[in-house]
Amino acid sequence: MNAPLLSCSNRLRRTPFSRRVEAAGVKAYTTYNHMLLPTVFRTVEEDYAHLKSAVQIWDVSCERQVEVVGPDARRLVQMTTPRDLARMADDQCYYIPMVDEHGRMLNDPVLNKLADERYWISLSDTDMLYYCKGLANGFGLDVDVFEPDVSPLAIQGPKADELIRRAFGQDIVDTRFFRHKTINVQGRDMIIARSGWSLQGGFELYLDGSEHGEAVWDMLFEAGAGLDVHAGCPNHIERIEGGLLSFGSDISMEHTPFEAGLGKYCNLQTATDCLGHAALLAAVNPARQIRPVEINGDAVPRLTQLWPLRNASGASVGNVSSAAWSPDFNTNVAIATVDKGHWSEGTELVVDAPDLERSVRVREKFWI
Repeated sequence: MNAPLLSCSNRLRRTPFSRRVEAAGVKAYTTYNHMLLPTVFRTVEEDYAHLKSAVQIWDVSCERQVEVVGPDARRLVQMTTPRDLARMADDQCYYIPMVDEHGRMLNDPVLNKLADERYWISLSDTDMLYYCKGLANGFGLDVDVFEPDVSPLAIQGPKADELIRRAFGQDIVDTRFFRHKTINVQGRDMIIARSGWSLQGGFELYLDGSEHGEAVWDMLFEAGAGLDVHAGCPNHIERIEGGLLSFGSDISMEHTPFEAGLGKYCNLQTATDCLGHAALLAAVNPARQIRPVEINGDAVPRLTQLWPLRNASGASVGNVSSAAWSPDFNTNVAIATVDKGHWSEGTELVVDAPDLERSVRVREKFWI
């Protein structure tokens, strides 16, 4: 059955790379932070195989930035996260859970520190700009909060290092994981980080100025001649294999960081200025948690809503939030929220998938 078309308007923003993405043959989009996010160029399986063997360039402009700048910049960001920012270096990237006063997840962005009084919050799919502006105003903080004209472009895959070496030199290839450096592109300084939403390795270039988008795209493809570089996008199969959680799919505003398996990013002894600190102290022993699970049988159908999980007695014990057939592991890989007492490795459960009832086995670790 064909899916309905996505109706576009100027309310749903295009990106600095949209014309190049269309020329590359994009087949489907989703929406993310009120912006287009390409999701398929060939088939998901073909994109998956190519990502693991070559190099792709992803238009992930939808990872919008919230810029926080001013004397109270760190104080404002610290209010939103239980991860301690005190020792963060000026070239460092942190993955941070952002929470409300109840310790519930609001976003799980990458935080880039540019200077002692300047940060970029590279968002997953929620409107944190307004939340941060509200905190700044409500607490009378000496800080500016706004969305800069910055659009990430990801270079991912095992040949990403070679492409970046050709484009920007060995010094950039030598960037440590979750660190960033400055490059000059089109006469403008921009940052590039050793990061990305895949387990295949690569970089994210933070395009600073939409007018440079197409020139940067073309330059990268020219540098990638002979590397089988393709336009691509975050891959659903590969990210499940690697345990890359999707906010809005796997993580919701009903989860705490501990339920989402993000407890290692909660420095509750030191990050006491986080607004959710007291609530998180009471939530360190969750009654449910996100876990990898394997679903038996042939390839599962497309998951468009949560699939209920049951134990052998038929009692509800959670739900499956993401699932896909993995060609490399020859099984259905999946992510689920599972109740305590049923999340141990090897526990057998049942999922009510749309096609039929299937057996499920809880895993200790993700596949990659």
